[in-house]
Amino acid sequence: MDDLTTKKCVSCNAKDMRPMTVEAAHSLIPQVQGWNLVTEDGMMKLQRTWKVKTFMKGMEFFKLVADVAEAEGHHPDLHLVAWNNVKIEIWTHAVGGLTENDFILAAKINRLDLHQLLSRKVGE
Repeated sequence: MDDLTTKKCVSCNAKDMRPMTVEAAHSLIPQVQGWNLVTEDGMMKLQRTWKVKTFMKGMEFFKLVADVAEAEGHHPDLHLVAWNNVKIEIWTHAVGGLTENDFILAAKINRLDLHQLLSRKVGE
C-alpha cells in the first residue's frame, strides 16, 4: 500500500476523473486515522473534528491546514463552530465525491504538528 503522504494531488480538471466507489473509499480510510466517511445528499466526504484551546488557536490551525491545501492545490471546507470546535470536510467538488486527492490531503493534514493548538482531554 502506497504512503499517501508521499503522493501529490492531481488536477481535478481531468475529464476522466470520477468519484471513487464506496469500496475504494473503505479501502483507503484506514490510511487516514481519525477521519470518517460521511454521506451527505448522496455524496461521500471525509470529515474530522478537533477541539482547540482558544478561538485564536483555531485560526492558527486553519492557517496550517491552508498552507498544506494550497501546496496541494486541493482545498477543504473549514468550519470553526462554537469558538473551539474545528471541523474539516474534504471531497473533490469538481467530481461531486471522493477521489484519491481527498485521502492524500487528509493524510498530509494528519502529519501536521497540531498538539500545541488542541485542548487536552481529561486525564492527560
